[in-house]
Amino acid sequence: MVPVAMVKCTENPLCSGYPVTVTITDQCPGGPCAAEAVHFDMSGTAFGALALPGKASQLQSAGAIPVEYSRIPCHYNGYTIAFKVDGGSTAYYFAVLVEFEGGDGDLSAVELKQFGGSQGWLRLEQSWGATWKLNSGSPLTPPLSIRLTTLASHAVVVADDVIPVGWKAGATYRSHVS
Repeated sequence: MVPVAMVKCTENPLCSGYPVTVTITDQCPGGPCAAEAVHFDMSGTAFGALALPGKASQLQSAGAIPVEYSRIPCHYNGYTIAFKVDGGSTAYYFAVLVEFEGGDGDLSAVELKQFGGSQGWLRLEQSWGATWKLNSGSPLTPPLSIRLTTLASHAVVVADDVIPVGWKAGATYRSHVS
């Protein structure tokens, strides 16, 4: 799940009041986030971009600040959807980071189909952030196709044979779909 949001701070006098676009990579369940409906841990660059000119380091030192946000569609002009195979993946355990999926951003399902498709689509489970995993129980047979379903609009995109025969853990494979 990789939603995008416009975020701005308004209550701190160091805030510019102008929004910045951030990509959300983790939901922050539990811990310090449990008491808050929404909690963004932003990079120093994004946090500093919320500040008045020349005040970035001072705003960053403020720590937690209230923000306003709104979700916006993802746009990755010039990029097609990519799949980075997790470094710990094997023929029996497959994990993939989904990159550059536009539109809704949130994925409700990621599925995998092996060469020949005799088992149909196998549902992956979300591991963390935008990484999805499958414990297959038997060796996977590439090439592998990946089907993505978005949460809000239920749009479906299929990247046919995107993970090739001879795939490597840690490698990124670009699809022909955006």
